[in-house]
Amino acid sequence: MTALVRAVDVHRIYPRAGIELSALGGVSLDIERGSFVAIVGRSGSGKSTLMNLLGVLDQPTRGQILLEGTDTGKLDDKAASRLRSRLIGFLFQSFNLIPQMTVLENVETALLYSGRPEKEWRARSEPLLDRLGILERSSHRPSELSGGEAQRAALARALVNDPELLLADEPTGNLDSRTGEEVLALLEGLVAEGRTLVLVTHDPSIAARADRVIELSDGRLVRDSESDGVA
Repeated sequence: MTALVRAVDVHRIYPRAGIELSALGGVSLDIERGSFVAIVGRSGSGKSTLMNLLGVLDQPTRGQILLEGTDTGKLDDKAASRLRSRLIGFLFQSFNLIPQMTVLENVETALLYSGRPEKEWRARSEPLLDRLGILERSSHRPSELSGGEAQRAALARALVNDPELLLADEPTGNLDSRTGEEVLALLEGLVAEGRTLVLVTHDPSIAARADRVIELSDGRLVRDSESDGVA
């Protein structure tokens, strides 16, 4: 396997009231294609900051994030949006569905920057909703969905551009145990198909299902099961 994502001595510093707050302090790692990586750590450890950098939603203060060899820190906003649309799907704990839109419309919003003609959007969106078992809910709004249905809609939106990399931030955090297990099974199935999954979790039982566990503490990488030989 070749690295899809490479972080090289990544620092992220935020100015706060005249002082510099270090959210990440020199993190380096490679994420291989087709792998399932869990990122763990206490609140404030830098997990979300790292996810935002990997997802090209933010840029490092120092160091590099390379996505398919592209230095994301050198991209302007338009180029970063195109790269995200082409390569990355996002899945969040709070679903982040637009409340005024139907399920189908929410999924289609991910195609806005894809360059695909609008007449093709439905042909891409409806098969995903069908595969995820919520096609019959496509005309409903998020407030009319169960938690599991909302996360499946969010997953369809994340997949509609056929991304190589899925970034999931506590994707089962708002779900009951049975529904959370169903969503995890869907994500593991996507990894089996060859996609790359990076998942932030506080749940050790979820992290244990990953191929690799990365632990952050105070903005630094303190454990990498790939290097220490622990599955």
